[in-house]
Amino acid sequence: MSTASVSFRPGAVLADLLPASRVRDIALVAGGAALTGLAAQIAVPVPGSPVPVTGQTFAALLVGTAFGARRGFLSLALYALVGMAGVPWFAGGTSGAGGASFGYVLGMLLAATVAGALARRGADRSVLRTAGTMVLGSALIYAVGVPYLALSTGMSFGAAVAAGLTPFLLGDALKAALAMGLLPATWKLVGGK
Repeated sequence: MSTASVSFRPGAVLADLLPASRVRDIALVAGGAALTGLAAQIAVPVPGSPVPVTGQTFAALLVGTAFGARRGFLSLALYALVGMAGVPWFAGGTSGAGGASFGYVLGMLLAATVAGALARRGADRSVLRTAGTMVLGSALIYAVGVPYLALSTGMSFGAAVAAGLTPFLLGDALKAALAMGLLPATWKLVGGK
């Protein structure tokens, strides 16, 4: 009688716990895009800002961290391309590349990739490392999103920071706290450290 056990190779991310196949990877990429699109529909308007508070930033960082850099990038690229093609799954049911918040979508693509690369180095296995990954990922989203907001609306950079960064910091801290609990706890649950 044999006992099945989960083995963790160095550099594994949570998605690697599933049996490897091309079908798995395609399903993960499509599922990551769909999760991000669904999370984008959780949108709360921010007074004085064309950018709403959404769940899509959390989904993008979670997808990148859980799937790894390549699948995270592909998931967010699919999300962006399908939204640009007209599927209304950007924040608040919008689509297209011309909106004031499209820069955040591009930033999420970069953030998911970096978060995935860090997760392959174990950045999702402890509370502190997960916090660092989420902070860096959020910073990358803003590094692309805020300048895009300024350019697309004609706002000054200071006005774009006030409208597209400052109101979101508390929510990002809450999202990071959720990830800090969720990701390391999942690794402990499956027996990996």
